[in-house]
Amino acid sequence: MLPLAFLLFLAADTSFNGRWGLTVPNEPRSRAWWLEVEGAGTPQLRGKFVGAPGGQLDVIPKIGIERDELSFQFERQGKRHTWKARLQGEQLTGTYSVEGNSAASLNFTGARAAVIKDKDDGSWKPGKAVELFNGRDLSGWRSRLPQRGIGWRAENGMLNNGAAGVPDLITEATFWNFALHVEFRIGKGSNSGVGLRGRYEVQIFDDFGQPPSGHGNGALYSRIVPAVNASRAPGEWQTLDVRIVGRQVTVVLNDKKLIDKRKVEGLTAMATDPNEGRPGPIILQGDHGPVEFRRITLTPLLHPAGPN
Repeated sequence: MLPLAFLLFLAADTSFNGRWGLTVPNEPRSRAWWLEVEGAGTPQLRGKFVGAPGGQLDVIPKIGIERDELSFQFERQGKRHTWKARLQGEQLTGTYSVEGNSAASLNFTGARAAVIKDKDDGSWKPGKAVELFNGRDLSGWRSRLPQRGIGWRAENGMLNNGAAGVPDLITEATFWNFALHVEFRIGKGSNSGVGLRGRYEVQIFDDFGQPPSGHGNGALYSRIVPAVNASRAPGEWQTLDVRIVGRQVTVVLNDKKLIDKRKVEGLTAMATDPNEGRPGPIILQGDHGPVEFRRITLTPLLHPAGPN
């Protein structure tokens, strides 16, 4: 029989279990991180992570809890990246460090992921549609990284980022449940995305003729693989229709349904705000490749009983 003190020690570790949205005040790209911990307090401790310096959802290869401190590591680009965190009440407080690079160190805090009860059950009705791009200028948009300017241009009724490397665009307004219609065009090999509530990226990518993947066109980036590849050839205009209610997402690309009311389990790499229970902005990714948009229409989805 295990000693009582050891059992109590393991029981305390279970408080790390769950999904956490991480706020990182000095993150270079102004992005939020996400952490999932399972099996704490048992020999089956495991975890998943979204955040710097990677982008995809990663299974954590090395994770442990010792003396009330959770730690995990990745080996990336030949260097060891380490995260350490402790519980203070219901909040995580922690540090991130890179072997041999003290300048890369960051502090972060974590809050448990919100419980979202809204369901896409047929009861949500469309409100008044809003054109997020007016065809003339960048009214209603701001840069993710104000210190670097905007870099996007409104020309000939289209919104474009010119080339890779400009900061993402973010709406000044925030939204909760909605349907979003986007018309876009990308060049060969290009890569962009649309962020929902500032947290979940629907990928835009030139994968014409390739198998569907979690990084492909219309995927919920690194989380939900499209049912089919519906991409058109680079240089052709494409349509993206997304519906989000609570944590349920539906994605239609070029009139083909790729994702049908699938559950979003947490943030993707594009996230700017980890507070999943609140309204958030629409994001257009600009730092990966040239992209053009000519229409971005958002229709709020309203419940007859009012806000839940």
